[in-house]
Amino acid sequence: DLGDADQGIVHVIGPELGLTQPGMTIVCGDSHTATHGAMGALAFGIGTSEVEHVLATQTLRQSRPRSMEVRVDGILPHGVTAKDLVLYLIGKLSTEGGAGYVIEYTGQVIRQLSMEERMTVCNMSIEAGARAGMIAPDSKTFDYLRGRDHAPRDFDKAVARWEQLPTDALAVYDRVELFKAADVVPQVTWGTNPAQVIGVDGTIPDPANFSDEADRSSAIRALEYMGLESGRQVVDISVDRVFIGSCTNSRIEDLRAAADVVRGHQVSSSVHAMVVPGSGRVKRQAEQEGLDTIFLNAGFEWREAGCSMCLGMNPDTLSPGERCASTSNRNFEGRQGKGGRTHLVSPAMAAAAAIAGHFVDIRTWHYR
Repeated sequence: DLGDADQGIVHVIGPELGLTQPGMTIVCGDSHTATHGAMGALAFGIGTSEVEHVLATQTLRQSRPRSMEVRVDGILPHGVTAKDLVLYLIGKLSTEGGAGYVIEYTGQVIRQLSMEERMTVCNMSIEAGARAGMIAPDSKTFDYLRGRDHAPRDFDKAVARWEQLPTDALAVYDRVELFKAADVVPQVTWGTNPAQVIGVDGTIPDPANFSDEADRSSAIRALEYMGLESGRQVVDISVDRVFIGSCTNSRIEDLRAAADVVRGHQVSSSVHAMVVPGSGRVKRQAEQEGLDTIFLNAGFEWREAGCSMCLGMNPDTLSPGERCASTSNRNFEGRQGKGGRTHLVSPAMAAAAAIAGHFVDIRTWHYR
């Protein structure tokens, strides 16, 4: 209901209203339904004919997926966010690496993430080809849900049930992938799929160095579409637009991170930048904290809640050849408008690009 004060992106309002709870099976006509897996739910996108079947029967026939553990140990370095982490993982796994699997994210890093950061990670599981992504519920999950509008009335009883859900210590996965947090740096996509990604301190790769013919051909096409050449430093790439929003990064913690970078600065004269909260509640909370004023004073547009420039299905689109630093989840050809060039980044990286007019390494950029 667009007139409801709490309207917004379903993958934002579901958790914040307490509708998404551990142990649920959730389906929705959108691939990024995987977001809800951060709450310990099995959540995945379905097609329109399947939606009809679910509405009619409350059931859905599915083949049992394989299980993959993606374990990340250590502590994320300064300036590295959950968005950087999931982009890094996709770069390592590839866009087909998770095909046929449900991913469970585990390890010290995952346990340290806030609930909103966990949502960012699970949101992009589909970009690794997975059917869904999940994180076992823990005390952070329960604290997040406590007091929400639709949280169970007998909350302690619900928690006792939810505490039985995490994977057993001796469980065996079909596949295990191990990663170290120390290896992750701020990420920027350079191509036309989320796995075509590198660290902000890197250079655009040479397609000739790809051993796989399909990867090589894809890289050649991507560089042509993106208007980039191999060997170019990422920090030398200028941007025309900046979009902070989407079901990946439009929650209050995302907006706080961006505002912390923006505060006291001005958007580059060559950049058009906008911030779009993910829900009415996020928008009100941000305004109560004065984040809207920070963005407006810096030259950002402050919009009503919604999907906006995540995809080219509304007036918020890129023109052909325009380059955008976006906190969304997909950088396909034409995703944000015909001929538009999308680079996926974290909210802090997007905010910094808006100020500088080009990509910068948020770890060393002196914005204070």
